[in-house]
Amino acid sequence: MAGMDKDMSKSTRIEVLEKLRRRYGNAGAAHKRKLLDQAVHLLGYHRKAAIRALRRRVVERGPVILTGRPVKYEPSLLVPWLRPIWQATDYACGRRLVAMLPEWIPAYEQHERRLPGEVRDKLLLASGRTLDRLLEPLRAQGGGRSLTRPGTVLRQQIPIRGSVWEQDKAGWLEVDTVALCGGSVAGEFVWMVDGVDYATTWVELRAMWGRGQAGTLAALQDMEAGLPFSLLGLDSDNGGEFLNHHVLKWLQKRPQPVFMTRSRPYKKDDNAHVEQKNWTHVRQCFGYERYDNPELVEPMNALVKGAYGQLLNYFHASLKLDHKERKGGKVQRIYGTARTPLARVLASAQVSQAAKDRLVRHKASLNPFALKQAVTRSLKTISALRRGSN
Repeated sequence: MAGMDKDMSKSTRIEVLEKLRRRYGNAGAAHKRKLLDQAVHLLGYHRKAAIRALRRRVVERGPVILTGRPVKYEPSLLVPWLRPIWQATDYACGRRLVAMLPEWIPAYEQHERRLPGEVRDKLLLASGRTLDRLLEPLRAQGGGRSLTRPGTVLRQQIPIRGSVWEQDKAGWLEVDTVALCGGSVAGEFVWMVDGVDYATTWVELRAMWGRGQAGTLAALQDMEAGLPFSLLGLDSDNGGEFLNHHVLKWLQKRPQPVFMTRSRPYKKDDNAHVEQKNWTHVRQCFGYERYDNPELVEPMNALVKGAYGQLLNYFHASLKLDHKERKGGKVQRIYGTARTPLARVLASAQVSQAAKDRLVRHKASLNPFALKQAVTRSLKTISALRRGSN
């Protein structure tokens, strides 16, 4: 009420009103006027509002009856166990977690502690939407920025990606650079070259000092050496670090030339796959701080080629668009089952059996929680080195 006494607590007002209401029901006309005066004075009611409040009958509520299906996945039981696994997966969504939990739960039990049987069974049976509902209170989101320095020297010679790409084959790579500049592009700092294979979602990352053409070429060559399949095509934005004679000559002067294509200017959706990885694989790991010490390049590359790269490619499942369906005036995107990049590589006909056997043996010797701890230790070392240079 507008005139309600704000110094009196809600529970006290209810008790006073109940007492006045009981006396008001059996009182005579003269006494009712006195009770109305008390209600106006104590509770701040307008006189007509006081009459309505004191005349109102109290409705006694019966016992609460819960309807609908019984709660099967209790947050209080599952979230304390799900939280550390979810954090170790770098906050994967529910659909990805469904594909990852069959591997991550045994790894957690091997590296940390055993889950209660009921918790283990329920987490393995939970759907992606159920996991999202359980984790909804814990989620947070962030934002970012990107920088592209246009390269015009070879733009007319390098075609815009179209029907050239064979998107169902492994080896067609989207690449981009991410500035670890702390918000200022003045001076020199570390850049991260990010590459993702379109068909398998296999990811390679390399750090480099500055964004020169020779440095970018060296990073791309090292990324190619880490791929479990042959490089067939390279697609970039219109940045000058990619559109130059160094990179083009390296791709074309080989027994089997590699196609080079580019996106349309100012159309980030043309490189949607690598743009997504810029956030999930670079920003979520290295953040937005400024890395302006050249000594950081070596430990950062050791991390992305070692524990962090293994964690992303062997144990992190990702969703991939399967096809689109038009229903009326809307287009619905249909995604396939979440799988790790390694699982897609093992299913690819373009990867040799020897390479597949090597990857399977390597994965058998790894534990995702041990890798996560190694990543955390390396990031602390890198952060200390970065702060020491400021």
